[in-house]
Amino acid sequence: MTAQEMTHPGRRRGRPSGTESTRKTVLEAARKRFATEGFTGTTIRNIASDAKVDASQVMQFFRSKDELFAAVMSIPSSVLELFDTAFDGPDENLGERVVQAYLQAWEGAPEDSEPLMAMLRGAIVNDNASSQLADFIQSRLLEGAQGRAADDSETALRAGLASAMLVGLVTSRRIIGVPLLTEADTAAIVRISAPAIQEILVPGSRSDQ
Repeated sequence: MTAQEMTHPGRRRGRPSGTESTRKTVLEAARKRFATEGFTGTTIRNIASDAKVDASQVMQFFRSKDELFAAVMSIPSSVLELFDTAFDGPDENLGERVVQAYLQAWEGAPEDSEPLMAMLRGAIVNDNASSQLADFIQSRLLEGAQGRAADDSETALRAGLASAMLVGLVTSRRIIGVPLLTEADTAAIVRISAPAIQEILVPGSRSDQ
């Protein structure tokens, strides 16, 4: 036992006492905020206030609002990375990368796709869950599309349209089970739908024009 431990016999090395309970408090505060105000309307500062902690402490547990939302909704961090990296690269094939990323997220490895499928099923029967899912996906697309679209005043609308198309595609294939879509090869789905997503997110950028 060190001299410091002898001076403070009740102090344990490692994770500070109460850290896990504080993290749970932050998660619960975030869950309520996201449910009532949506992803876009929720701020780290408001969550910290609800949890009665400093905003910096929230950031110690979760590096961003995206990661906090992912923790609340049980979205794997690998899925967040997949969504983000879809926007890395040239504009010319952005639509293809985005469609591939979203299909891979919902139709890929079970550890990634199952939490997202649970989220999607919940969104179908619950208005709050539906709003949170739509808001989150639109936010990811909006952040990635900003600076790419020719008309910034339409960027949010374009992100919303792309979001609706992607969620509709996944829902039709994975929830409703539309035969023509469930039986279609993924590569064919990407090839046919990517140009539409491309034109919505980055109008006029298609390489075949």
